[in-house]
Formats: sequence, structure tokens, C-alpha cells
Amino acid sequence: MTLKKINCWEYMQCGRGPKGSKAKRLGVCPAALEKRLDRIHGGINSGRACWVVAGTFCGGTVQGSFARKQVACKRCDFYNKVHHEEGGAIEKNNILLGRLKDTSARLDITTKQLGVIIGSAGLIGGALMHHFNTKTSGDMEVLGPNSKRLSIRQPGDIRSYFEKYQPDFIVNCAIAPLDSDAQLAYEINYLGAVRLAKMARQLKIPYIHFSSSATQPMGENITEENTLELDAGLSNYAKSKLMAEKSLRYMHETQGLDYTIVRLAIVYGKHDHKIQGFQRLLFSVADQSMPFILSKPGVKHSYTNTKKVPLFVTHILDNRDEFSGQAYNFADREPVEMIQIIKAIKTYLDVKTPREICVPYPLAKTGQTMLTWVARRLRRLGVEVRLPAEMQFMRNFYETQTLSMDKLERSSYRDNAQEVTVFSELTSIIYYYLIRWKHLNRITTFNEEFKGSSKPAGEFLSSPENLLEDVNSYSHKPLEKYEAGL
Repeated sequence: MTLKKINCWEYMQCGRGPKGSKAKRLGVCPAALEKRLDRIHGGINSGRACWVVAGTFCGGTVQGSFARKQVACKRCDFYNKVHHEEGGAIEKNNILLGRLKDTSARLDITTKQLGVIIGSAGLIGGALMHHFNTKTSGDMEVLGPNSKRLSIRQPGDIRSYFEKYQPDFIVNCAIAPLDSDAQLAYEINYLGAVRLAKMARQLKIPYIHFSSSATQPMGENITEENTLELDAGLSNYAKSKLMAEKSLRYMHETQGLDYTIVRLAIVYGKHDHKIQGFQRLLFSVADQSMPFILSKPGVKHSYTNTKKVPLFVTHILDNRDEFSGQAYNFADREPVEMIQIIKAIKTYLDVKTPREICVPYPLAKTGQTMLTWVARRLRRLGVEVRLPAEMQFMRNFYETQTLSMDKLERSSYRDNAQEVTVFSELTSIIYYYLIRWKHLNRITTFNEEFKGSSKPAGEFLSSPENLLEDVNSYSHKPLEKYEAGL
């Protein structure tokens, strides 16, 4: 008769194994979570090698590293039971510890959840990475692989990466640029999202997918159920994001995928290096490249604050029963009139344009058509011309789209900073991006004396020889004088 091999939480009856009676209150034991020793001695995860796992709750107290707990472990009945059952087949401790330190199997985070954030270099992904790495209590670790390490356009990359790290959740923030061709939008926004979802289903872990209000119609108080009809005439971006939503819903209903869709409105915040969306509007005013207002009075849109997104993601990960299989609009409660945003930016920058004349949509559309025609002719001559990606959404500048927050407010999530809006954050956002664009020489018409320039930077422009000599003379001393502006 084959001997049934049991795990430590079963033998000790501590209630901290997977789905244990005390797991919700005290947390799941690290031995039950640590996957790098899975199947060692016939156990689940580290259930039959618990003596090398730090942070286990044995004898009523939290145990430290193996070096500190080994004496106590050798007196443990379960430890001796496993050694007796395995006999000469028992794995040596140095082998087990080596596997725990081997990052090719999984990070050494025995008491933490491990997540993977796809698109971690973008505005939303960057905000999530910053939050999880600096603002959390330490019970969660996240990886943010770049496209060279993990391309969601390559099924093999996805399979090998997730088999290697075995994460506890996946968050997909990756998007193809708004002006991408059909192939790129299809592969990243749709196929990539579906491939990640299939991996999440295979690993039986939650999948958080970021979508966009571009999948919803124009109008006021648009609910989560209001989505566009899938049509060939949609933009590549809207079409691919809408297809992803539909496939995720199908996989949930037919295959049990544990997913949540988070639909974002116009996103504002600091970090992203791309000039698109809200940043494009800011750039156009700052660079004085918008002579007149491309909108009309009364047109409003919803806005999403990047700083609030990580708190929502954390909440939906902690409350899977409530949020699984659901889509949520995520934006500030109060929509904002587009003309008011433009005027606020213009006032802060003290610039003359755009002049307070609203260009009617037919005229704006005609201008857009002419610019597109000129760009195509120049490209035929070998001149690379790229119009702003947002121009394909020109009609949106003239039509209201406000998202309903009722479903979100009925949920257990609470926005504890409703006073934070695009207007309250506008000053810091403008300052952040203007300094960034000035340093990258992207602002051509804005005042060069904009606040934030430093004395060393001025010397670098006007007298580099003197600056070099001055810095070299401090080679044996701290360089705080010069590093302060970095």
C-alpha cells in the first residue's frame, strides 16, 4: 500500500494552509505559498520542506531564517516524520536553500504575493510599479518585464516567462500607440491580451485588464453595459480593445477565467514619456501650436487620475469574489469641460494662443483632411511626417462623453481623495512636463527662462570650459552643488 504523504499544515492542523480556517485572519503560511520547492518529498509547494522556508508560524511564533530555526525544526515531530519516511531520498538542506535562492524559479519572496505588470513603462504601468515597490506594506512584489524580455506578440515568450516565475496575478496595461496600423493594434491590444488571459486561466490566477472608454459610445453618464457595436469602421485602437473585452467575457463564461476589466477615461498624471492624450493637449498649448480652440462650449469628458489606479487594483485583487468577471468605469466623479481645461492651461502659462475662438467641427474636419493629404504627399517624397494620433479622434473634441461612476460607488471600493481632480493637479503636471520637454528640446516657442533652470545648466550652455574646470576642482569633494539639479 502506498503511503499517503501529507503536508505540514495538514499534520500540524494549524489552519494556515490553502483555504485553511485561519488563513483569512492570519494569512496563508509561507510554506504553503512557496512554489520553488513544489513536489519536493511529494509535498505541495513547500509543504514537506518547510524547515528551510523563512517566516513560517511554528510553535505559536513567527520563525526566521533557516539558520535561526534549524535547531527548533530538528525537534519538530513533522520534521522527523518526513526524514523517517524519505530515508536516504531526503534532499540535503543546502540543495533546498539553493533552489530558494534561484531566481530562475521564482523570486525569494516566501511571504509575498508575486505579480507581473505588462506595459510597466507606460503611464498606468509606471504608476503601478511605483506604488507596489514603494507604497505597499511589503506583502506584494511585482515584476515589470520590458518588451525585449517578454513580448506579448510572441506566444513562446509568454509561456516561458510565466512558467518560470509562476506569479499570483497578472495586470495588463500594454497598449499599441493610438496611431498604430491594424497589424500592431491587433497583435498587442487583442491577441496579446487574449494570450495573457489564457496564461492566467492556466495558472488559475486573477487577470486585471486595462481597457478604454474608446470602447464606449459618446454621450452622458455612460454605464459599463454601454459599449460600441463591433464594426470594421472603428479605429484600429477602439476595435482591438473592444474585441479584447468581448473575448475576456467569453473566456470567463465558458472557461472560468478570473478577470476584471478597468475602463479608463482621459488619463492625467506624471511619468509617461509619450506625448499623447492629455499630454498632447498640454503640449499644443505650451508650444503655441493650437491657434484656435478645437472644441465647442459644453463639451465634457471624464478624466482618470493615475495615482488612484494602484489603490483600485490593490482593492480588486483583495476582493476577487466581488470583482471577478466584472467591468468597471474608473474616473473622477465630476466630468470636465474641455474648453475650461484649455483656458486653465493657457492662463497658467500666460500665452496668447489658442485664441478664444471656437473652430466649428466641419471647418476643423476640413483642416484635418487637408493636413492628412499634405502629410501623405510629403511621405511620398521621403519626408517623414506624423500627425498627432489624437487627430483620428477629432470628433471626440466636439462630443461629450462622461462615464457613469454609479457601479463603482456601489462597490466596496472607496475613493478617499475625491477632492483631487485634473484642476487640483494641473499646476504640478504642467511644471513636470514643461521641464521635461524643455530638457528634451521639444518646446520651441515657450519662454526659455521658465522656472526650474539651474546655474550649472546655464554654465553648460554659455561657458562649458569654466564649468568643467570648476567641477574638476571638486573631484576630491562631494558634488552636491552640481548634483542638486539632477
